[in-house]
Amino acid sequence: MNLADARARAPDLLAAPADPLGDARLLERLAAFCDRFTPWVALDPPDALILDVTGCAHLFGGEAALRETVLETLRRRGFAARVVIASGADAALALVRFSNAEIVAPAAEEAAVRALPVRALRCAPTALTGLARAGLARIEDIAVRPPQAFAARFGPDFVAGLDAVLGRRDAPRAPVRAAPAHAVDRLFAEPLSHMVGITAALDDLAGALAADLEAAGAGGRAFEASFFRADGAVRRIRVETGRAVRDARAIAALFREKMDALADPLDPGFGYDSLRLAAAVAEPLAARQIDLAGRAGEAGEIGDLADRLTARFGADRVLRFAARDAHDPVRAAAWRAAAAGAPAKEQAWARADPGEPPLRPLHLFDPPHPIEALAEVPDGPPLRFRWRRRAHDVALSEGPERIAPDWRRAEPDAPARDYYRVEDREGRRFWLFREGEYGGATPPRWF
Repeated sequence: MNLADARARAPDLLAAPADPLGDARLLERLAAFCDRFTPWVALDPPDALILDVTGCAHLFGGEAALRETVLETLRRRGFAARVVIASGADAALALVRFSNAEIVAPAAEEAAVRALPVRALRCAPTALTGLARAGLARIEDIAVRPPQAFAARFGPDFVAGLDAVLGRRDAPRAPVRAAPAHAVDRLFAEPLSHMVGITAALDDLAGALAADLEAAGAGGRAFEASFFRADGAVRRIRVETGRAVRDARAIAALFREKMDALADPLDPGFGYDSLRLAAAVAEPLAARQIDLAGRAGEAGEIGDLADRLTARFGADRVLRFAARDAHDPVRAAAWRAAAAGAPAKEQAWARADPGEPPLRPLHLFDPPHPIEALAEVPDGPPLRFRWRRRAHDVALSEGPERIAPDWRRAEPDAPARDYYRVEDREGRRFWLFREGEYGGATPPRWF
């Protein structure tokens, strides 16, 4: 009814402006709060959450104990909630809104749904009107009739919704956060309020997660620790690695580095009553051979160092070189985040023949430094050049190596470059190039 009629019947009625956006944000915060019960939580606006508790109920002492825990936890925070546990999400939503059921066994689920009113189907208002005119008041009245007639009258979505409620098909639903492939949880009888205990619990979780990953022959590339505070606040910390790892000590060390570097430190408040450690990204990882000293090789040590630096300073501040498929030496290398790791088909670095000098110098100036060069013949190598106000006499030279600009990127009139590898009389080696040719529109320049 409208507000005026409602106030006429109930003069003390409390009324407030509707806030659908605020309600949606509250439902999302409740979804994050319920993440402590299961990693798979989906929204069903405007007033419901779907929790997939498969494999989680035993952590709370069974389904009945889990249901009471959810109700009591929400009640302490001022929410009046109803909880139904059923094998199908759509059946649970229908039962929680239109029945007094609590836990419905799979064998009795369809019978319980059939007794519900047709409004539990959540179909269009026009379909409800048509069903009422036909005298169909319960889902049982629809389920015993051929579905073709309802599909012709109300469309295929009506029949699909009926099958989902009756458990004949699963309607696809997306969780708020993708459920990790590997996760371990710890529930505490008394909330943890000191960082010493929190760190120790995180170390234990790292050991349990490493054992789970090892049993699956996998390693984690991204790990996330979730801290569930007693007052409902949830804090998540994520670390990433440049390669798949499952060493418990390395995982725990990464989180310690990350927590020490947080601009907003962890605030236990009234304490954390639950912790979860998950491998958000996992991939196959074979066992590695270690030496007699217990080390897995220099590459592993460098990777551990890069991971620790990334955890402390951020992924955008710890970089590595990567080769690119480009003939232009200026674009032949690029920066990549060390935590991103190397893709399976990354461009390989060009290797020089044994005993030969490197194909390219280890350092390129950006932009190139101009020099003054003197050559014996116009298109020949330089005999003498001046760089940074110091003259260098060339003893040996090799070239030219002509590298034309990329026709897809460069300007049409961009000049080609002739590169020379030279060595001065004091043994210093340089990579020089001449841009442009003698006799052209503009005189050539040396760099």
